[in-house]
Amino acid sequence: MKSKDKRKIATLRLILATLQDRDIAAREKGSEDGITDDEILKMLTTMVRQRRDSIAAYEQGGRVDLATSEQEEIDIISAYLPKQFDEKEIRQAVEETISLIGAEGLKDMGKTMGVLKEKYAGKMDFSKASAVVKAALGA
Repeated sequence: MKSKDKRKIATLRLILATLQDRDIAAREKGSEDGITDDEILKMLTTMVRQRRDSIAAYEQGGRVDLATSEQEEIDIISAYLPKQFDEKEIRQAVEETISLIGAEGLKDMGKTMGVLKEKYAGKMDFSKASAVVKAALGA
C-alpha cells in the first residue's frame, strides 16, 4: 500500500475478499477452522486460470489493454503460489503417479489425475498434466 501500486492493491483486496467469502461458507458448513491451505491454493489457481481464459478472450476481441491488465493480475496472484512445475517435472510426477497406482490404460486417467490433483495442488498446471497423462497412458 505504501508503494501506491493500485493494480497490486486491488488484486490483493480481491484475493482477500474471495478468501473471506470461502472461509465464511466453510464455517457455515460446519468447519470450525475455515478453509484449508489446499483450498486456498485451489482458489488462487482458479483465479489464475480464470484470468488466462480472459486474456484469450480479450486478445480475440482486440482488447490488448485488458489482456495486459489480466496478465498483471496473474503475476501478482502467482507470487502467492508455490513454484509451478516445468514440463520435465510434470512428466516425472506423472510417471511416478502412474507407477504408484498401477495405471495401465486410458481407463485409469481419471484416477491418475485425481491423485495428481490431491498430491500436487497448486504446483502444476493440470491442463498440461492431463495431456502428459493421456500420452503416457495411451502409449
